[in-house]
Amino acid sequence: HGLVHAPHSPLGLTTVTDHSGPHVAERVPCPYCATPSGVAFLAHDENRRLSSVRFPYHRCPGCSLLFLAEIPSDLGRYYPEEYYAVPESRARLAEQAEAERWKLEMVQRYATGGRLLEVGPAYGLFAYLARQAGFDVDTIEMDERCRHFLRDVAGVRARANTDLASDVRALGTFDVIVLWQVIEHLERPWEALEALAAGLEPGGVLVIATPNPEALQARVLGRHWAHVDAPRHLALMGPTWLAARAAELGLRIEHQTTSDAGSVGWNSFGWAMSLRNRWTAPLARRAAFLGGRVIARTLAPVERSGGRGSSYTAIFRKPGDA
Repeated sequence: HGLVHAPHSPLGLTTVTDHSGPHVAERVPCPYCATPSGVAFLAHDENRRLSSVRFPYHRCPGCSLLFLAEIPSDLGRYYPEEYYAVPESRARLAEQAEAERWKLEMVQRYATGGRLLEVGPAYGLFAYLARQAGFDVDTIEMDERCRHFLRDVAGVRARANTDLASDVRALGTFDVIVLWQVIEHLERPWEALEALAAGLEPGGVLVIATPNPEALQARVLGRHWAHVDAPRHLALMGPTWLAARAAELGLRIEHQTTSDAGSVGWNSFGWAMSLRNRWTAPLARRAAFLGGRVIARTLAPVERSGGRGSSYTAIFRKPGDA
């Protein structure tokens, strides 16, 4: 790919120069802690192939945040209409939602009712289940088609995502706030966390599931790791980073895992998609995808332990009356 890279980076692909494109700054300030941060790798949109542009991801040596240094001004084009395969009916929604019942069961271990906010629900599989279980559900969603579906079919309130802090303030306070594979899409996730912590009632619960840049897959696959998902994933934060930021905001960690049903599923997705993306011929892509599934099953015991999974779920509580 015309890249010059250092041999001993955490991901093995610390790029200095991209000879096939414009110069990439070697070091930029971390947007969170301002520590000068070197390039970890250049990644293009391997998952959806909407562009051949290579995007520089930097890793902060101070706080460990992995971040996209140059967020494209046309980011919206990387979320085409087909990004969300909206179900054709409420019956189909209910059928698909059963695959996400583990999320509801996880939340119910820490909160059994009250006001619930989901940020980035897409067309609302979890939001639908939460409403069915008796939660009073609000959602914040950027996609207009999904917002209509949330209101008209899933039966929950849906607000456009304009400015997350303002949106949360306008909705009041909540007993539960959830973000399932969403925070990595936010431009300034540390500010989002501040707004979400402020939006919790005392004793309220914040649930976040997000890719794990400390995962085994990340170390093996580097810029080809499907969970980089350039340029849609703007920042990848490890469990230590997230726990430290939550503690700064006064939140107490209740549970953190890479072995929940969702994380295990993302392990399989990561291997299968990462290998499939290396090929262009349909038969080769299919074979690589199936090969990735086999690798995932083989490595399942390893990835379910020691924080090595490709995704993790963290649950925090705001001090106060539970």
